[in-house]
Amino acid sequence: MRVVKEAEERKNEILDVAERLFGTKGFDNTSTSDILDEIGIARGTLYYHFKSKEEILDAMISRITDRLIEKAEAIAAQKNVPVLQRLTMMMLSLNVSNDNFNQELLKQVHKPQNALMHQKMEKCMLSGINPIITGLINEGIEQGICQTDYPEEVVEMTFLYANTVFDDLMEHSEEEKRRKIAAYIYNLERLLNMEQGSMKEVIMPIFYSDDK
Repeated sequence: MRVVKEAEERKNEILDVAERLFGTKGFDNTSTSDILDEIGIARGTLYYHFKSKEEILDAMISRITDRLIEKAEAIAAQKNVPVLQRLTMMMLSLNVSNDNFNQELLKQVHKPQNALMHQKMEKCMLSGINPIITGLINEGIEQGICQTDYPEEVVEMTFLYANTVFDDLMEHSEEEKRRKIAAYIYNLERLLNMEQGSMKEVIMPIFYSDDK
């Protein structure tokens, strides 16, 4: 008997299957036929919800980043917590290795052949997270903790740098890792006109959160 599902339920089912297949096979090596066969639906049903495989990818990434951004917003809104502590908590919440995240998909995102997935995810994260961190920086400016005329641009520069340089951080030696993190903190403090060492307690837990 034919199973009829509500539009939103069917859409999420397609995204669930696509996320699993993109994670195991990669975006380029997964066809719409693979997705159809896995779910057992007609091609017309798929195209009713998504016009192309790339549109599926866009929706899948939006769903993932929306969940992370929602968590970040909730943390940023906790005004009873000191602003720098909120910044640390928020950045830790964005660590997908600590989240109920498809780890196979995460591995695929970082492979050169799946650069499109990586680019789209980075773009979604930047557009969603930048305003939240900028808001925290502005709070810090009001409290006299930091000072810059370009809070949004500082966030953009440091976010993009971190995503580029620290993506493959684990491939570096421990000495290289420490040096890059120290340089990141050093330059961030200068961009925000903060005293040397004032961002160390904020940044270090982000990079060493998995250490025991």
